[in-house]
Amino acid sequence: MNDEMSKEINKEVNTQAVGIIGLGLMGQAFGKRFHLSGFSTLGFDIDPERCAEFGKERTTASALELSEQCQTLVLCLFNSHQIRDVLLGAQGLLTIKREKPLNIICTSTCEPDEIIEIVMQCNGYPVRFLEMPISGTSKQVADGDGLGLMGGDQDLTEALSPILDAMCKKRMHVGAIGSASKAKLAINLVLGLHRAALAEGLVFGSRIGLDPNLLLDLLQNSAAASSVMKVKGSMMVRREFDQPQSRVDQSLKDFGLIQKLANSKNQPLPLATQYIELLQSCLDQGEGKQDNAIILEAIRRRGEPS
Repeated sequence: MNDEMSKEINKEVNTQAVGIIGLGLMGQAFGKRFHLSGFSTLGFDIDPERCAEFGKERTTASALELSEQCQTLVLCLFNSHQIRDVLLGAQGLLTIKREKPLNIICTSTCEPDEIIEIVMQCNGYPVRFLEMPISGTSKQVADGDGLGLMGGDQDLTEALSPILDAMCKKRMHVGAIGSASKAKLAINLVLGLHRAALAEGLVFGSRIGLDPNLLLDLLQNSAAASSVMKVKGSMMVRREFDQPQSRVDQSLKDFGLIQKLANSKNQPLPLATQYIELLQSCLDQGEGKQDNAIILEAIRRRGEPS
């Protein structure tokens, strides 16, 4: 990418609305970030309730209509299948003629090989693609505390920096497309196990007679302290999970990708295997849309008489 093109993109992103496709937890959080940074935004989601939450006057009737009004689109979709369909499906954004390329910022957590394949299939279409999965809950993102994991052209990253700064100021460039997804899955593996360890510790402490609030305070001031305690600790202590920042079904999807990738490398993940079983038990209990801190209840249930 030459300097002239970079300047042109930078000028465009400062004058045009940003489009968000997928108005779930992360899409809503990015909408707040853009509003605070002075960007106008438009959104689309197939779920009318999510569109209503975002504001009907700020949503379009289709993803195609959104792409006609916004040069830069942020994808906040559940998986790579949805990304492929939005971009390359029968009504895909890249299937219509365009005068200027779309800038795509993909924040979804995907299997690395699949996101690489999608980007390869986009070659020849008018599109510039950045991979930026986020480390952090939707609340952390809304508060400006998320970490953007960047994969793709560093020159494009610089050209889109006003938008990326609004989304998350903390960013690290990992490498080529696919690298950021690998990094996100590795981070999520450690993060999920931290969450399970905290839940198990709180259940254990409660069983032996410790006050959960006191124990959480002790943990946060001990050698065992972690950022997970700050984000999920009070939720676990209160046993309130119905205002999710990151959901059980999303975590289970990510750990499925982790397990698949590990299997392809013949790498056993004994702790992750146990974590997946716990998440699955939550899903079986109808808790898929609850915050993933509810893994505490999965651990608690194992100690209750049947």
